[in-house]
Amino acid sequence: WANPATQARVMDIESAQKTGAMMLFGEKYGETVRVLDIGSSRQLCGGTHVHRTGDIGLFKVVAESGVAAGVRRIEAVTGGNALAYLQSLEATVSKAAGSLKASPSELNSRIAQVLDQVKSLEKEMAALKGKLASSQGDELMTQAADVKGVKVLAALLPGADAKTLRDTMDKLKDKLKTAAIVLAAVDGDKVQLAAGVTADTTGKVKAGELVNFVAQQVGGKGGGKPDMAMAGGTDATHLNAALASVQAWVTERL
Repeated sequence: WANPATQARVMDIESAQKTGAMMLFGEKYGETVRVLDIGSSRQLCGGTHVHRTGDIGLFKVVAESGVAAGVRRIEAVTGGNALAYLQSLEATVSKAAGSLKASPSELNSRIAQVLDQVKSLEKEMAALKGKLASSQGDELMTQAADVKGVKVLAALLPGADAKTLRDTMDKLKDKLKTAAIVLAAVDGDKVQLAAGVTADTTGKVKAGELVNFVAQQVGGKGGGKPDMAMAGGTDATHLNAALASVQAWVTERL
């Protein structure tokens, strides 16, 4: 254990610079400064300090950050405050361990186990969404309108995510052969959109233009390739009207 004494001296700024005291870049100092020595450290500091480092007692770093190039700032609590902080931290750990039905010493392994379970469930959910996309694709085919030989479809897929929209789009394009399609999903007020156009139709209808047309009606924008494009929006209240407008928009371009 080390318990070096501290030394504080007040001097003019030029004398302080000559001693090699550390100064923070960009900090403004007055004509008179306070130079603090603690062991090998010498800095300009106006704070209140103890006579010896051991007087600080328990010292716990609670945060650190960068304040300038090559300069880090640490925040800590000491003495009784440090003890209270550690007691609060221990209570938090114990509560977390209790929630996971484990002892504090088993917490890390229990968290790892839970994360593995979450990953496994996410894989299962992804597989189920894939099956859902396939079944929804079959049902949606019957809703497509025939416009001058092109199947036009605009539909909402409840509970779908971006990947499900893309997967369903691929299946629909494959089954409808010649088509222009818009699929949408809603999460709260947020709207996700996907537009797909089969290769034989991209000369007249571009997926990027189509998805942007719909997105603008729901407070968003988007774009992409002629055959596949994605977009987002922030106003789900106008989604039904936006989807209903797709057939007329496509018809004008065929």
